[in-house]
Amino acid sequence: MNENDSSAHGKLYGIGVGPGDPELLTLKAHRIIQEVPVIAYAVPESGRSFAREVVSPFLEGADKVEIPIPMPMVAERFPAQEVYDEAQENLSGRLRAGEDVAVLCQGDPFFYGSFMYLYARMCDEFRVEVIPGISSVMACSAALGFALASRNDTLTVLPGPMDPEVMKQRICEVEAAVILKVGRHFGKIYDVLKDLNLLSHSRYIERATLENQRILSLEDIDPDEVPYFSMILVHKRGFAWNL
Repeated sequence: MNENDSSAHGKLYGIGVGPGDPELLTLKAHRIIQEVPVIAYAVPESGRSFAREVVSPFLEGADKVEIPIPMPMVAERFPAQEVYDEAQENLSGRLRAGEDVAVLCQGDPFFYGSFMYLYARMCDEFRVEVIPGISSVMACSAALGFALASRNDTLTVLPGPMDPEVMKQRICEVEAAVILKVGRHFGKIYDVLKDLNLLSHSRYIERATLENQRILSLEDIDPDEVPYFSMILVHKRGFAWNL
């Protein structure tokens, strides 16, 4: 058989593991994690892999090869191309040997997910399947009891690091907004929402679905204690069901 024939290779899976609660893992993701001999996952420069922690209840006693992918979590160094180049090399060796590989991805692989950079590097040579996961956006909306949008509403997703004037303009153009990656940008985002008279129409949540989840009023938040895993949902009518 031709050594370049992708059918002789293993299959690469990008698996969304959801926002943190292991029970929110999809049945398909669970099955594939159980079946593959190799799993890979991003790890921060210090600390444990969040994605690996999510699925840890399903890996107890499993005989699998685990490939940690060191990932800088600093904006100035992300995406770190050399990290993905090295990961591509490591995973390709396994795939060419005929082993299936599952890359665990926090949330959903293609929604601000780092897996897209591996996908772009590897999809021409290998069979790749993306298993969608429950996004933190949906998890936060459900935990808050705060519907995202209804009928003809336009919903926009805004990264917290965005320039405040650009953020203000984007919010002005829509009925509803999700602001991700709040963290150290909370003060700036608070000022934007205050200028737009939207503080009372905004909801804050951090670490959604985890045991230490917190829902707070924006006025009660210490800007110095806002974690990266935090989100603000906004709807200009107060609630999406107010028609």
